[in-house]
Amino acid sequence: MKKAFFKLLAKINKALLPSYSKKGLDLSKASKLQLAIIGWRYYVTTNALGQ
Repeated sequence: MKKAFFKLLAKINKALLPSYSKKGLDLSKASKLQLAIIGWRYYVTTNALGQ
């Protein structure tokens, strides 16, 4: 149940949130909001993979 929820959430994130890796964002110059989005995407992705 939990894994299925995170897989759905990962698909929503992919559709709505920006991908900073494709934009070539430098993490040392990222704003707090950008870092929060990166952290959120990481959290959802690791839970969707079940690790």
